[in-house]
Amino acid sequence: MGIVVLTMKASVIEMFLVLLVTGIHSNKETTKKIKRPKFTVPPINCDVKAGKIVHPEFIVKCPAGCQDPKYHVYGTNVYASSSSVCAAAVHSGVLDNSGGKVLVQKVAGQSGYRGSYSNGVQSLSLPHWRESFVVSEGKPQKGVTYPSALTYSSAKSPAVIADETTKASQKPSVPGTTAQPGTLMQVPGTTSAEGSHTTLPKPSPPAGEATSSPRPQPAGHRSQQLDPWPTASDTSSQNSPRASPGFVLNEETSTQPLDPVSQGDPNCRVDLAFLIDGSAGIGGRRFRIQKQFLADVAQALDVGPAGPLVGVVQYGDNPATQFNLKTHMNSQDLKAAIEKITQRGGLSNVGQAISFVTKSFFSKANGNRGGAPNVAVVLVDGWPTDMVEEASRLARESGINIFFITVEGAVEHEKPYVMEPNFASKAVCRTNGFYSLSVPSWFSLHKSAQPLVKRVCDAGRLACSKTCLNSADLGFVVDGSSSVGTANFRTVLQFVANLSREFEISDTDTRVGAVQYTYEQRLEFGFDAYRTKPDVLSAIRRVGYWSGGTSTGAAINYALERLFKESKPNKRKLMVLITDGRSYDDIRIPAMAAHLKGVITYAVGIAWAAQDELDVIATHPARDHAFFVDEFDSLHTLVPKVIRNICAEFNSRPRN
Repeated sequence: MGIVVLTMKASVIEMFLVLLVTGIHSNKETTKKIKRPKFTVPPINCDVKAGKIVHPEFIVKCPAGCQDPKYHVYGTNVYASSSSVCAAAVHSGVLDNSGGKVLVQKVAGQSGYRGSYSNGVQSLSLPHWRESFVVSEGKPQKGVTYPSALTYSSAKSPAVIADETTKASQKPSVPGTTAQPGTLMQVPGTTSAEGSHTTLPKPSPPAGEATSSPRPQPAGHRSQQLDPWPTASDTSSQNSPRASPGFVLNEETSTQPLDPVSQGDPNCRVDLAFLIDGSAGIGGRRFRIQKQFLADVAQALDVGPAGPLVGVVQYGDNPATQFNLKTHMNSQDLKAAIEKITQRGGLSNVGQAISFVTKSFFSKANGNRGGAPNVAVVLVDGWPTDMVEEASRLARESGINIFFITVEGAVEHEKPYVMEPNFASKAVCRTNGFYSLSVPSWFSLHKSAQPLVKRVCDAGRLACSKTCLNSADLGFVVDGSSSVGTANFRTVLQFVANLSREFEISDTDTRVGAVQYTYEQRLEFGFDAYRTKPDVLSAIRRVGYWSGGTSTGAAINYALERLFKESKPNKRKLMVLITDGRSYDDIRIPAMAAHLKGVITYAVGIAWAAQDELDVIATHPARDHAFFVDEFDSLHTLVPKVIRNICAEFNSRPRN
């Protein structure tokens, strides 16, 4: 019996152990199934900028073809958040042009970003930016959870929308309208601004006021006209129905505590200077409309330390700061300060005002934050009474994005008084209409408030500081001697065209000129001849082969006198000399003259060109400015090398 009992006990113990082991194994299998959720890498397009994605760290899949120059990249190794994620990944070498997965990590903004040419992508320089990112191989890191679906800064999540809807439903409202914070409510029929901004009332003339005034004809500018309108202080009070057409007082909410002061819109973190026209010619009425426009913009901008900051400079004979960037930290205070501005009078010296802003306004002492883009919006009544192009160029080279708003430009009989025709297009960094607004009448100025706000808050397009590709006068000096031959000369011209194609060409960006030489010299076209890239490329194709000897020294002297003498101040002077043989004359003194005059010279030698002469012609150090290939058909391989070294030269030197 004892043996039977022991046997039964052993069986029970054995069964218990089997069940225990089976349970543990089953639990492990269940645990395995619960763990390791499948991670889906979200795809993005080539043009998606890192700053538009809110996650601090994420993995994305890039498509093929992101090497295209239209996908802008700013920086090297560490990139400004206004850069294309995928193009930056190609530039850094993490991806090739066929696409793939990339890991993106956000880091702090940098005080400067160095441009460079790498892996077929030309990145650009940038003075500063508020946020940066780095890229690496798209492998998940241990312990980090990555989003399978991306959240973009321009879109609100359903939870946020629901929360805003709930808050709105808790406030008293007029049917068909949205309640506004404070004591004002919108009347049915008015429209509100996009996003979270509020559209202020549009200024309108009193009953019977003409919508345009007769154009006076003084020598130089408009005359001041008597103004029957009330003063700004009379029309700005919230207690006056006239001050805010389209709004009524809400007595139910007037006794409620105000909302906490906003810290500002983080999606519009810019340091913004308004240069307003206080000249005598604008008149008191137009000056008040200008102030109302500023108030509209101040309301649409959610001003605060985490968002946009605004200062105002008034110009006339001399510019003066009304208040700087750190004076007012919310839209309400800013509007009140705008209402108190009084007109200074005098001439309309816009260029002097821009120079003033460049030198002193965007300083740390005045509230410049360093990591925020600098923007200057210039309002002009009619036309300036001084020159603006060079002042604007210096401003852009200092990293300031210039916007021009011109109101009631010169009509035909006034054009002789304009000192600088097309001043607005010359003053801005792009002639595509983004940086300049032409307003036909002061009474339609209010229509420009929302478009302007959208533009100054579009961080991806605020990159108008000068780069290696848009700030030069580029002169080609081409050997047309008999040893080159007709077929090879066409190859040389193709090389010239390929180099030119890399630059941003316009009257306000890089300009291109060309000289051909043998024993003699010929100016094929100067810097002012062609103002668009297609026109420049067409002119290069039309250059005819000359044939003759090789007097390279005389050609350098000729280029200095006939081509670079017309170069604009504050522009990089670049000479690219291309030759296939040794010079018949001395090249040392002409080369030294070019260097002393600040012409950065790149010497390209082919076949029988003498390396010692190339080294003398080239700017020091010669290893960065002299190039050689054995045959004409290999010239195309030098294009990326020359561009890379031109940009390295640009980024290594201090800028004005």
